[in-house]
Amino acid sequence: IVMVKYYQHILALVFAINEINKDPKILPNVTLGFHIYDSYSSASLTYRVTLDMLCKSQAFIPNYKCGLQNNVIGVTGGTLVPSSALFLYLFLTVDQTDAPFFYRMVPNEDFQIWGIVQLLLHFEWKWVGIITKETKSGEHFLSTLEPMFSQNGICISSKVILPKDIGLHDMLEGFFSNVDTFLKGKENVMIVYGEVGSFAWLTFFVSANVFLDVDDMSFAVKVWIMTAQIDVALSIIQKAFNMQAIHGAISFALQSRDIEGFQEYLQAIHPSDEEGNGFIKEFWEQSFDCFIPPYGDPTGFLGPCTREEKLESLPAPFFEMRMTGHSYSIYNAVYALAHAFHIMASSKLRLHARAKENPRCLELHSLIQRISFNNNAGDEVTFNGHGELAAGFAITNLVTFPNNSYVGNMVGSLDPHAPPGKEFTINEERIQWHKGFVQVPPSSLCNAKCSPGYSKKKKEGMAFCCYDCAPCPEGKVAEQTDRDYCISCPEDDYPNRGRDHCIPKVQTFLSIEESLGLTLASLSLFLSVLTAFVLAIFIKQQHTPIVKANNRGLSYLLLTSLCLCFLSSLLFIGKPNHLTCLLRQMAFGIVFSIAVSSVLAKTTVVVVAFMGSQSRNIFRKWIGKRMAYSVVLGCSLVQVSICAAWLAYSPPFPDFNKHLITEEIVVECNEGSVTMFYCVLSYMGFLSFVSFTVAFLARKLPDSFNEAKFITFSMLVFCSVWVSFVPTYLSTKGKYMVAVEVFSILSSGAGILGCIFSPKCYIILLRSNLNNRMHLIRRKHNSKI
Repeated sequence: IVMVKYYQHILALVFAINEINKDPKILPNVTLGFHIYDSYSSASLTYRVTLDMLCKSQAFIPNYKCGLQNNVIGVTGGTLVPSSALFLYLFLTVDQTDAPFFYRMVPNEDFQIWGIVQLLLHFEWKWVGIITKETKSGEHFLSTLEPMFSQNGICISSKVILPKDIGLHDMLEGFFSNVDTFLKGKENVMIVYGEVGSFAWLTFFVSANVFLDVDDMSFAVKVWIMTAQIDVALSIIQKAFNMQAIHGAISFALQSRDIEGFQEYLQAIHPSDEEGNGFIKEFWEQSFDCFIPPYGDPTGFLGPCTREEKLESLPAPFFEMRMTGHSYSIYNAVYALAHAFHIMASSKLRLHARAKENPRCLELHSLIQRISFNNNAGDEVTFNGHGELAAGFAITNLVTFPNNSYVGNMVGSLDPHAPPGKEFTINEERIQWHKGFVQVPPSSLCNAKCSPGYSKKKKEGMAFCCYDCAPCPEGKVAEQTDRDYCISCPEDDYPNRGRDHCIPKVQTFLSIEESLGLTLASLSLFLSVLTAFVLAIFIKQQHTPIVKANNRGLSYLLLTSLCLCFLSSLLFIGKPNHLTCLLRQMAFGIVFSIAVSSVLAKTTVVVVAFMGSQSRNIFRKWIGKRMAYSVVLGCSLVQVSICAAWLAYSPPFPDFNKHLITEEIVVECNEGSVTMFYCVLSYMGFLSFVSFTVAFLARKLPDSFNEAKFITFSMLVFCSVWVSFVPTYLSTKGKYMVAVEVFSILSSGAGILGCIFSPKCYIILLRSNLNNRMHLIRRKHNSKI
């Protein structure tokens, strides 16, 4: 019996040899011939045919050459053959031999397994089942596939290993022993590896409702991924089983190309061409369900063939007019041998040697190892170091029809010669899925994917593909589904509330455009103007007794420094830059030190003046401008020295603090050295404490010198502000730290201005009648009484 679909393999062999014999550029003056032996898919017949090629006697004697026959140079076939000659092995299998003259006209199967993994990863199928056979090739398939699965996060949900030989009893037993596994399993994807037996079991399994009393066949709605071997079995079992159940299957197949002239060659095939073609009669009768006269019909049901039948009228599943992948491999195998023979002939090596001259086989072997040529389709034919064809696979989508026919639509490819990362390609839009799927492409997972904002949490005692979903911890996100772990956002971003994506942080600083910054800036300008107004009053009233009595030179200096203190707070408002960062702490520290030093000088002058009035001689010479300005200058120089050391050691600089506040980038002035910053504050605190102490001790001096009382209150306010500043400053963040410092500057300066100068301004502006010498003398006299 001739398999209609595979008769094309024979025709491809004949077509290739005819092409070579007609081509004057290959083996001129040499005519190639061939013998075709049928193994009938039987191992015993395979060995018998092999011996028959080597020995023509009635008895088969291994390792002996018997009878008269031509020496075998090469064999093209798909079964096991001995290692005494050069072979080109056609169909895909892993039952390998260590023979050095063994070549496979198909790609490496490991590359196909890699392609299966890439297919699963493309559709994110992580929970899959496997059906394979208990053979050496099946063991190799599993041993290669399972490590790849582990490396890529794919789990095997169920595994069915079929016996090597499958009968009807095995099918029934296999169905009942595995149906519960499939019913309970969540996988929507099954990988089928094997040949006729595996595919027969599969089609029986998914068509069980036809043979058995099974109502719920939902377990059969799956994506069936089939290896290239299955293509051999499709037409064999097509008529016996329901092909509709495997609609939408994805299959790997040998790549093929259109060879010029091959379709015309097929169209010219006619049943009258029986000479040298012993298969044509049976092929024609089986293809068109007729008999060729004068032989007659042994069944009595068929009519005679008209001899007008056309091969192109046959459905593609039964006979294809395009060259199939297996036929293409045979075509390339014949040309590989022909090119090797041609090189030998060109090198003047004898093709017809004596039987004992076996080295010709070694010569041919070495040539095929290095052979490389482009066939008539433009493809390069070459072998890798393992004697395998350096080619890829086609990925086809099995589409079935109500009449139980099918077609394999190409939807992708595996190309080992493609650039890195592009070896695997697939077109999802061309795939037709099983009609039983609600979602396409279907998913195949142990559990639902973790949503963004969640990460995987391993389930104890379960495969790593089965997991729970845990929310991301504070400060981390999972922007994609099914993340193994949550990650931190970049420094410039922060997690949103759902922790499923990062939001850019906003730069913040004490800006004059916001209400807080505008309020502080307005207050600073107001106090500066007010201080300037007081200074103007004092300058205008400089000859009046109350101005002269309070050391007008120190008053001018104090008012000027206070005005500058209020203005220095403006350096803290706005976006920090290199200049403002250098100036603001330095200006604040030095100007405030001058102000506090002036207060200390005024207090010292009051005390020394009273003591001089008591002793009349001892302290009188110390009372005057020299002592006051010496105190101011000496105390200020100490602060200037501290600031100069700060600038020299570690000056302040603008900085972007991305970690202080989660949702903001704080644009701030990095103080450079925190120690030096607190040294500046500490020194001001020391000056204010000394001023407060001296003023407190002098608070009960006679009324004419009662400025000490006002200084005491001003220093009390000043110290209170800066003592409360430290904990408040340390407990705030970002722009509010700057606001606290600005407020402390303004409030402490306002305390000095209000406590010392408001009583004097009151007398100057509202009680001018009290601003005279007689009033001051009267107050002094009354204090003595």
